[in-house]
Amino acid sequence: MSLVSKIVTARRRAHLNLGNGRSGRKGPRKTLRQRQTRVLLVMIALMVSFGASAVRLIQYGVRDPLATSDILPPDKLLASRPDILDRNGQLLATDIRTVSLFAEPNRIVDVDEAVEKLATVFPDLDRKTTYTKLSAKASRFAWLRRQLTPRQQSDILALGIPGVGFRPEKKRFYPGGPAAAHVLGYVDIDNRGVAGMERYLDQQGLLDLRAAGMTTDMPLEPVKLSIDLRVQSIVRDVVANAMVAYKAEAAGAVVLDVETGEIIAMASVPDFDPNQPSRTLADGSTDKEYEKGWFNRISNATFEMGSTFKSFTLAMGLDEGKITLNSVVDASRPIRMGGFTIKDFKGKNRALTIPEVFQYSSNIGTAAVADMVGIDRHKEFLTRLGLLSKLETEMPGVATPTQPRTWKKINSVTISFGHGVATTPLQTAVAAAALINGGNLVPPTFLPRSASQARDISKVVIKDQTSVDMRYLYSWNGLKGSGRSAQVAGFNVGGKTGTADKVINGRYASDMNFNAFVAAFPMDKPKYIVLSIIDAPRTGEHGGRTAASTAAPMIKSIIGRTAPLLGVEPRFGGPDLQYELADY
Repeated sequence: MSLVSKIVTARRRAHLNLGNGRSGRKGPRKTLRQRQTRVLLVMIALMVSFGASAVRLIQYGVRDPLATSDILPPDKLLASRPDILDRNGQLLATDIRTVSLFAEPNRIVDVDEAVEKLATVFPDLDRKTTYTKLSAKASRFAWLRRQLTPRQQSDILALGIPGVGFRPEKKRFYPGGPAAAHVLGYVDIDNRGVAGMERYLDQQGLLDLRAAGMTTDMPLEPVKLSIDLRVQSIVRDVVANAMVAYKAEAAGAVVLDVETGEIIAMASVPDFDPNQPSRTLADGSTDKEYEKGWFNRISNATFEMGSTFKSFTLAMGLDEGKITLNSVVDASRPIRMGGFTIKDFKGKNRALTIPEVFQYSSNIGTAAVADMVGIDRHKEFLTRLGLLSKLETEMPGVATPTQPRTWKKINSVTISFGHGVATTPLQTAVAAAALINGGNLVPPTFLPRSASQARDISKVVIKDQTSVDMRYLYSWNGLKGSGRSAQVAGFNVGGKTGTADKVINGRYASDMNFNAFVAAFPMDKPKYIVLSIIDAPRTGEHGGRTAASTAAPMIKSIIGRTAPLLGVEPRFGGPDLQYELADY
């Protein structure tokens, strides 16, 4: 190779080495720029992350906290339901503040631990259901327990379970417990009326106001009822004691103002405690017998009212002009009709005057009066008194009477003494009031009503003289007949017993009775009707189980204890005092 060639080759190699050297120096510079870019990206990411966290913290800060501190002070937390008062302003029902426990499952850290801790406060906790609720991470809200006691709330707070909190709520409270259970009814867990006057309030538009959110920012005027809590408590006590003493399936009573139609008291037992309607009976029972406590036998059930219906049959005969108090009917022998035999219980087997028909509760004599009037007029008279149609009143769930699809002569005869038509005890009391108040049928009410308001809506259903005669018959039976067991010295009690064979599965049970007594007092100027019922008593006063031995003594106890509270002054006289029957 020539010298020139060697020089050229050497230069080329030097040039190549120089190029490689420049390339090597560019590598580190490129790596530095990449690192700087990565640092910048990380800083940006951190800034975005911290910014998002700051925004979220601000949202949490301005959002209403879901904690016990969320409970508003008394002047800010308005009732979602109005207070219910008795006629004298005594509190029957009100709202109280409480809290309910909820969870945010997506914030629960340890589901098992949370369930175990909750079970220490709630021994009856359904662990499986609670575990399922807390495990639903997609859910952001779940109720765990509604309407906690203050002690339960305090215990939960002490456990410090993350993801659980409290929400303020309203709970309905009934200071009298079961005293007026069937009048007031009760509410569900969401404070909505389910039965009784609580349901009536919702039906009057309260439920719509709540749905529109208008019950949380406006005061609600208390609702006053016609009920007198003092009388109500006594009536409930009497019927509860009678059910136990007479070993009966059920009992009940109602007190009604004959002039205004106001219901002063109404009780039916078994009953329930509206503060805990789904848990126990008022006597603490928790078995299937509890279901009977929901059954209001005074207005929500119908019964064959037995011989109390003789009041209406004799009033019908008097009003139609078929009989007078001096009339005499033949009750010397049983009546045979359509394969049936109509006979008297302890019959006198002779002709009877109309007062004697009432006094001795003669089926034969009463049937004779119904036969004089006739089938069509008989049906029309009972319809006029409201005994064959559904009673109109504020109380929800009123039962509809039953009657034969086609009235035949045998139906008219048996209905005359209270078999073959089933009505509610309440409408029986309302119809009886019309017999002794001058002949005016006044719709019953659970709300206050004045005498003038009652006159505006009442209907004249019988003649004034018929009412005078019926007051005489009620008085006569109170002194001479089965009403003697209900007599209270000084208060001139009159009325009519009713002992009916109980209907079981469409058949009459000869060994079980449904007993009733409809009474009025004071008979010189009747102010109140009191009706008592007792279902299937197995014993009574002096061992008897008729109405005179069971339902009548209940009336005696109710009137004896409540008459002074109702402002009725006693009048005393001899045992054969003849009442002055006041004209209305």
